[in-house]
Amino acid sequence: MIAWVGDVIRDVPEIDRAVVSTDHAGIADAAQKAGIAVPFYRPAEISGDQIGDFEVLIHALEATEAADRRRYDIVVMLQPTSVLRTPHEVSAAIRMLVDGRWDSVWTVSPTDSKAHPLKQLTISDGVLDYYDPAGARIVARQQLQPVYHRNGVAYVMTRACLVEQRTIKGARAGALVLDATHISIDTEWDIALVELLSSTRRLPELRQD
Repeated sequence: MIAWVGDVIRDVPEIDRAVVSTDHAGIADAAQKAGIAVPFYRPAEISGDQIGDFEVLIHALEATEAADRRRYDIVVMLQPTSVLRTPHEVSAAIRMLVDGRWDSVWTVSPTDSKAHPLKQLTISDGVLDYYDPAGARIVARQQLQPVYHRNGVAYVMTRACLVEQRTIKGARAGALVLDATHISIDTEWDIALVELLSSTRRLPELRQD
């Protein structure tokens, strides 16, 4: 998955520095082989499953700036698990940030109406209920306002968003909607789906909402 990220980065002209944040020697080695630099190792206090993206990104930014002795104005996070991303999609997110003067731009995908929050249910002690009480008033999908979910293709943000606002989203966040199917790999079944989709993948359509 790291190698796929390296392949994408090479074809994104807007990216002039690529680093990996990891505390694992094997991941660091794979990143270097993929053309991604390892100027630092992630310290133990911001490693593990319970650490948020902000802590990782602000450390990576500060550590890279210290190593390079220069300042970077835009930060792009490419999660390795979103393997169907294209250079076109990443470039579009970066250009949207710059052209629209956003604090951040996240790529998102439309959520199927069957998975809409107002159609979700909970089970507590065997009792079924609505996740949101407003779901009781939904009788047709036409009543549902479209919702979107993060697809992990790209998170783009300004340095000021991270350093001054202390967030990866910021007060003014833009959404780049990707209509192409994206899968974040968590299971072997996800890998099988990715292999199927990658064999028929076409250039995605992009929308700014």
